[in-house]
Amino acid sequence: MGALLRTPSLRRWGSLLLCLLLLRLLESRPPAEASHTTYSEYQASAAERVGGVQYRTGYHFQPPKNWINGPMYHNGVYHLFYQYNPKGAVWGNIVWAHSVSRDLVNWTPLPPAIYPSKPFDINGCWSGSATILPGNKPAILYTGIDPKNRQVQNVAFPKNLSDPFLREWVKPDYNPVINPGAGLNASAFRDPTTAWLGEDGWWRVTVGSKRYRRGMAVLYKSKDFVKWVKAKHPLHSAAGTGMWECPDFFPVSLRGKNGLDTSEAGAGMKHVLKVSLDLTRYEYYTVGRYHYKVDRYVPDGTSPDDGTGLRYDYGNFYASKTFFDPAKGRRILWGWSNESDSVTGQKGWAGIQTIPRALWLDGSGKQLVQWPVKEVEKLRGKRVEAHGVALGKGDHFEIKGITASQADVEVTFEVSGLEKAEALERASRWVKDPRALCERLAADADAAGGGVGPFGLWVLASGDLRERTTVFFRVFRAPHSDRHLVLISTTQAGVWKPSFAGFVDVDIQKEGKISLRTLIDRSVVESFGEGGKTCITSRVYPVHAVDGAAHLYAFNSGAAPVRISRLRAWQMGTPNMN
Repeated sequence: MGALLRTPSLRRWGSLLLCLLLLRLLESRPPAEASHTTYSEYQASAAERVGGVQYRTGYHFQPPKNWINGPMYHNGVYHLFYQYNPKGAVWGNIVWAHSVSRDLVNWTPLPPAIYPSKPFDINGCWSGSATILPGNKPAILYTGIDPKNRQVQNVAFPKNLSDPFLREWVKPDYNPVINPGAGLNASAFRDPTTAWLGEDGWWRVTVGSKRYRRGMAVLYKSKDFVKWVKAKHPLHSAAGTGMWECPDFFPVSLRGKNGLDTSEAGAGMKHVLKVSLDLTRYEYYTVGRYHYKVDRYVPDGTSPDDGTGLRYDYGNFYASKTFFDPAKGRRILWGWSNESDSVTGQKGWAGIQTIPRALWLDGSGKQLVQWPVKEVEKLRGKRVEAHGVALGKGDHFEIKGITASQADVEVTFEVSGLEKAEALERASRWVKDPRALCERLAADADAAGGGVGPFGLWVLASGDLRERTTVFFRVFRAPHSDRHLVLISTTQAGVWKPSFAGFVDVDIQKEGKISLRTLIDRSVVESFGEGGKTCITSRVYPVHAVDGAAHLYAFNSGAAPVRISRLRAWQMGTPNMN
């Protein structure tokens, strides 16, 4: 599921491949995928059981039980609305659950904000987005399923704006505000974006759809947020990508890390269009220009616009949504990481939200960078450090003194011996599919190794190292060049074998070093390569490396030596979580 970050600097300098290699010795199980299928036979029994305690995360957001839409900030409070099944740990009976926070770390649950109650949503309340209207009035646009099982778009407003937590929401009887008209597939018409206000005074919103195998962001306009008119053409579309779920469209500044309000317009910015692909269950995005006068988005062409392009996250990450945080002038990204084992019903809960990430445009202007929000650091407790550690081929050392099952690790590796880097074979295949490359190299990650790498971390490892999750870099010579490619990857052997991988845009020859930050939380590992240029999330279900039995190591399996210039690891606390 990896993809090359295709920027000019990559073609010139190459990239680093980041892999997460998840090693376990258990029977093979298939992944549990999200779908829009209702499993009514499971819902009564699963609702009362909250098992799988050893896999419940400590500081990632998840509900107390069962299945885990649109975040927003309003009057000092962060609101997370999310898809939730109150009756079971499978898809069905979906409502908009609602939790609030003042710091993005500690969360308090509230009653569901939106649930099926009117003809226009009686068969389901699916994803959507929140928009702040003039007068600081929030509005939610969401997909409802009507009695004909058509996907229609509805609006809801807070019942009482004086309530700081906006507990109750009202759905006007004039809903639906957007119906699937002629030429649109009523079963592929969902997930409205946050709306933006144009200089002409018209609101605009896109809805995900498809025409045959062409994915589309259908565009609608309104003067009053009630009566919406379909534009003559989509905001954008792409052939061969299938249904576009959870589209997201927003501006990014050309300079600095500050975020922009979704309605921001003018010079000094570009736009990002992200879509979640129903065909493949992963997401991709493009960076480009929004032409306001004709309501067209045109990608820059620096990455593919065909489903193989740039991704927020090259791992278990889907249905993501961003929002603008005016309090701190940043855009925040949230993604959903589903379960990848087959015992969801037995655990009684399914899915988590990834750590909220600040998001901005890289200095190159060609890709996004992500980093965990600063507030997460308030959970850092006991710290251990290592400096100047040399790792030859086959060397590893244990990072002791903290609870390794719930940790935050930052490490910088100094890389030398680049003349030993292997040349990529069959470059046209491997460069386009780093996940396949990672799978091919999985055995080397802990055995013979390569020329430069694998080197990285073994996390959630058992004491005898028979069970471990490997997050590693590996360096290659770029095809037909004396430059280098750097891969960051994650692969799992045993239960289910996903190989997650992506190339990192770094001039390793010039920089001579590469950084890695990894958030470990019992059953999830989030890794950020080179300051967040490439990110990978993976669900992990250790059998032996649980709680106090989990270990943490740094290692090098490559022929070329590496040196840890600095490593810092913190034991992470547990916030108030629902």
